[in-house]
Amino acid sequence: MLKGLVIKSTGSWYTVKTNKGNIFQCKIKGNFRIKGIKSTNPVAVGDHVVFKTQDGEADTPSTQTGIITKIDARKNYIIRKASNLSKQSHIIASNIDQAFLVITINFPVTTTTFIDRFLASAEAYRIPVVLVFNKIDRYKPHHVGTMNSLIRLYQNIGYKCLKSSMAIGEGLDELKKLMQGKTSVFNGHSGVGKSTIINKLQPGLKLKTKEISDYHKTGKHTTTYSEMFSLDFGGHIIDTPGIKGFGMLEMDAWEISHYFPEIFKISTNCQYNNCSHTHEPGCAVKNAVSEGVIAESRFISYLGLLEIDEKHRPAY
Repeated sequence: MLKGLVIKSTGSWYTVKTNKGNIFQCKIKGNFRIKGIKSTNPVAVGDHVVFKTQDGEADTPSTQTGIITKIDARKNYIIRKASNLSKQSHIIASNIDQAFLVITINFPVTTTTFIDRFLASAEAYRIPVVLVFNKIDRYKPHHVGTMNSLIRLYQNIGYKCLKSSMAIGEGLDELKKLMQGKTSVFNGHSGVGKSTIINKLQPGLKLKTKEISDYHKTGKHTTTYSEMFSLDFGGHIIDTPGIKGFGMLEMDAWEISHYFPEIFKISTNCQYNNCSHTHEPGCAVKNAVSEGVIAESRFISYLGLLEIDEKHRPAY
């Protein structure tokens, strides 16, 4: 048996890199499933796996294929809703040290709803997030004002924010310092510049990029599968498909407020311990929203996730 790290997944084949740096193309057993996770892909990029080949223990360069027989326990993972199976999830990446959410105020627009859903999910899986406000060279004064307001909002909650522009090299050195020695994942809508940033961080990768549509102000998907790359300055990066419809999965309604740090903190002052912050009297969270202590956009995102949970809750 050999051990390795899954560095690429295309759906049916998994590229596994061993400690010696040798590469094997592997498949999984037909009945291979991970207990407790209803996922379309039981193996994900970032997984540490055990696999076997015809040569058994021979960790040497080979054209042989392997069969994955075991996955080591994951410390965390990020998921998104499967495209055609609403009750199942798709694991984007696992064993992540940090996530960078790339945001653009325009070209295309990233909504606070999208940001908040990503942050809440990352909180649930204990993945630290850095917000990267990209393409700042393209912003007009009112775009800059919107960006600065969002940075103040999220920094006050406790999230690290940085500004970047690959056109002028802004933010690149800071990104490298944050990523050194860690496994990082970049995410965000298609068209926000994820692949361009990664190409700047690690010249030579030549990840595919496409300009966004000037008419629709949205990006076209250029990454169709997840892949991990080694970084010359130390660490790894996982490139992932652009996410649409990123939502909270595997969570009950009562849990959702726990993943909005400022709401969870103030909720200890609510009149009822099981307060949903929707209709109960003596709700400290609703009072904090009306007083501007909690941003209205964040509260709306929270309510939106509650509504999603109610729609997908099974009937008894």
